[in-house]
Amino acid sequence: MRISDVVRRKGDQVVTVRPDESVERLLELLHEHRIGALVVSEDGGRIDGIVSERDIVRHLHSDGAAVLIGPISAIMTADVTTCDPDVALEELARTMTEKRIRHVPVVVDGRLHGIVSIGDIVKHRIDELQAERDQLVGYIQQ
Repeated sequence: MRISDVVRRKGDQVVTVRPDESVERLLELLHEHRIGALVVSEDGGRIDGIVSERDIVRHLHSDGAAVLIGPISAIMTADVTTCDPDVALEELARTMTEKRIRHVPVVVDGRLHGIVSIGDIVKHRIDELQAERDQLVGYIQQ
């Protein structure tokens, strides 16, 4: 199973935010789209960074509420782990676990193509296991 299968199933829509927007705007977008991270991109295609709920919490703790009016670029992670659509699901799951990250942008030809969360991977794996179970039950009942 490849990451392209996950992206195909969930869709390739990615919510992005510009680095100069405020953290307050970031919170609005996270809430509006019911997601845990956004890709930071000046043009919607190039990846400048990624910012998650964890980043907000860490900076609120260390910098206080003033962080809310500051730019997203001040709290984002600039060194973004990305993947290719041809990466195996298990390989990306291992990478995400080792690096303790929950969101990985999918890149094609240097441009943003999708995003995969650890929840997407878990859901895909559960669906696979359920299909295998159903096949085994069907085989046994024949």
